[in-house]
Amino acid sequence: MLEPRAMASPASRSTPIVTLEEIQAAARRIEGAVMHTPTLLSRTLSQVTGATVYVKFENLQFTAAYKERGALNKLLLMDEGTRSRGVIAASAGNHAQAVAYHGRRLGVPVTIVMPTATPSIKVMQTEGHGAHIVLHGDSFDDANAEARRLEAERGLTFLHPFDDPDVIAGQGTVALEMLADAPEIETLVVPIGGGGLLSGVGTATRALRPDIEIVGVQAHFYPSMYCRIGGHDLPSAGTTIAEGIAVKQPGETTAAIIREVVDDILLVPERDIETAVSLYLQIEKTVAEGAGATPLGALLSHPERFTGKTVGLILSGGNIDTRLLATVLLRDLARSGRMARLRIQLQDVPGALFAVVRLFDKHRVNIIEVYHQRVFTSLPAKDTSIEVECEARDPEQLQALVDGLGQAGFNVQPVGIE
Repeated sequence: MLEPRAMASPASRSTPIVTLEEIQAAARRIEGAVMHTPTLLSRTLSQVTGATVYVKFENLQFTAAYKERGALNKLLLMDEGTRSRGVIAASAGNHAQAVAYHGRRLGVPVTIVMPTATPSIKVMQTEGHGAHIVLHGDSFDDANAEARRLEAERGLTFLHPFDDPDVIAGQGTVALEMLADAPEIETLVVPIGGGGLLSGVGTATRALRPDIEIVGVQAHFYPSMYCRIGGHDLPSAGTTIAEGIAVKQPGETTAAIIREVVDDILLVPERDIETAVSLYLQIEKTVAEGAGATPLGALLSHPERFTGKTVGLILSGGNIDTRLLATVLLRDLARSGRMARLRIQLQDVPGALFAVVRLFDKHRVNIIEVYHQRVFTSLPAKDTSIEVECEARDPEQLQALVDGLGQAGFNVQPVGIE
């Protein structure tokens, strides 16, 4: 957690990098081409978190993310000659789709450089918006370097995903809509990757409502802006479900703005991000990608920070791989005690498995899968081990089953999940 923000006096503050007037101009510029997404009160999330929770559903944009705002504003500010030569970007995610989609709308040739390991679904989606795709390198840094090389070689214009004042101004239009639709908000919680969204939202909010608290959130494994602003020394590495904000090097421009406008930056562990994705689907019936769910994850991991406050969450995007989403939902069921895997030791004799299954039936716990192990085990040869995946109504029902198995003489070990 950062120290409270020290506001600079008007006399000492330098000329703003991005102004409220530029954000308001961007809003007029992109009006009609980018959706004014709803900001809605979630009564159930409010009950779960102890805060009064408003959600800004940016996952309802055509490309399912807020990135359209900044990309379109930048494209519209280019002169015809620049547009006709074409633009290039390095991205494997939402920025790529935003540039490709609005580039095609405006007749701008678009080239997107992606790492070779980019999932095929993301490549196909971006190609579907009319972009020319170049696969290069093993990492984003490799793809970015190739994009810069092609920029110079082909005379293209590079569109940075966050470290550009025109892009930042476009992203700031999110705040204009939120504050108009839910003026009662006291605290805004905004995800941070490179910092473009928080820079724009923070600039607009400080100008319109300086009383509002602004909190940025990052995935625990990628605390790059947290370290830059707070002077901490933590690595940015690892695997995160919030890959949309897994940025190792935050922007120079965005860092300068965030230093002026942010009140706090919080880190959110993977488990709470996963739970937030699941809650959005269960409660709001909406799909959130990991980055978009991180603000809600912050309320789960730092409840004392937000209890009793009126909080606005920016659900920044909904582009998540369907297999990953399925895994997240199943893991959440396991953590909440509604799904389990039980390892049960029993004698390898006729009727033993039936005796186990009969207890599942007695306690009305549904069996999903049964794994029978006779060979690869340290048990005596006359014993066997089975693993049963099952689902229950609640943790109490599952515990009653485990107790019943134990009372019947079976050795039961739940196979846990972190």
